[in-house]
Amino acid sequence: MNIPRNELLALGAGLAGAAVLAFLPLVTEGFWLSLSVNIMLYAAICTAWALFSGPTYLVSLASAAFFGVGTYSVAIFIDVLPFPALILIAVVAGALLATLVGLATLRLSGVYFVIFTLGLAELLGQIVTWVQTNFGGTIGLYVFTDFTETHLYWMLLALTVVVFVTGWLINRSRLGLALRIIGNDEAVARHVGVDTARTRVILFAVSGAFIAVAGAIMAPRYGYITPDAAFNPMTSFLVVIMALLGGTRRLWGPLVGVVPFTVVMDFISGHFPNQTAVIMGLAFLAIVYVLPDGVTGQLETLFRRRRSIDKSLPATTAEEGR
Repeated sequence: MNIPRNELLALGAGLAGAAVLAFLPLVTEGFWLSLSVNIMLYAAICTAWALFSGPTYLVSLASAAFFGVGTYSVAIFIDVLPFPALILIAVVAGALLATLVGLATLRLSGVYFVIFTLGLAELLGQIVTWVQTNFGGTIGLYVFTDFTETHLYWMLLALTVVVFVTGWLINRSRLGLALRIIGNDEAVARHVGVDTARTRVILFAVSGAFIAVAGAIMAPRYGYITPDAAFNPMTSFLVVIMALLGGTRRLWGPLVGVVPFTVVMDFISGHFPNQTAVIMGLAFLAIVYVLPDGVTGQLETLFRRRRSIDKSLPATTAEEGR
């Protein structure tokens, strides 16, 4: 794999930035540390979401389902297995669920895929509620660990780095090329021999596994896991809004939307809790209509226009000189 030098430098700069961020819990605490955990959580989930939805242009609303599966992977086995083993269980559970959903829906058109993924979290939440009510006697499971906000921050930061590096490698592999061809024209992809269904399922499984790990890491923070909290559909909508705000043309695009939107969301949920859903809906509509390519996409478009104008100026000047 021949990687340009500037891309290696960009990757190195990103990893260096992550190393600097690792020291953040040492200089902050309380509210700001809690906010940093939320930012890192959505950074990991949005980047994982963009691994699949970015190149394929398929909007997945299954993030809440994968997140909930990861959370319950910890809640169910926390008393019998060490936490690293629970992370592995979350990986397998998230990938397996994504594979099953992908095999059932990724052959369908985009609208049907969105509808199915939207209902998936609610379906799983109802199943878990029924099982716990009839066989457990209570709705919810306790999760007791010694993890602090600092530990959660570091784990989420590590997860974000792993997700980003994985996406960086995929984008430069044959799988990434196949995904870009599928996103541009699925008929052409089939014509050149790309197995579109298999390619989508593989990356959907990778994305689902990472989101499930994020849910597993966050389980100790909740303490008491309920289906409503684990499979909250708002998680899916927030991920989509943040990713679209930042832009999905680039792997790092969603990160641009995560930081400001998480800060705004924290303010809104604290001061206008009853209007949060309405405000989120309005924000989604505004982003789709005003910034359809996200902030990074808009900046790239403006940069290309500026560069084309700069290139045309010497030619125009030369013509006038004649």
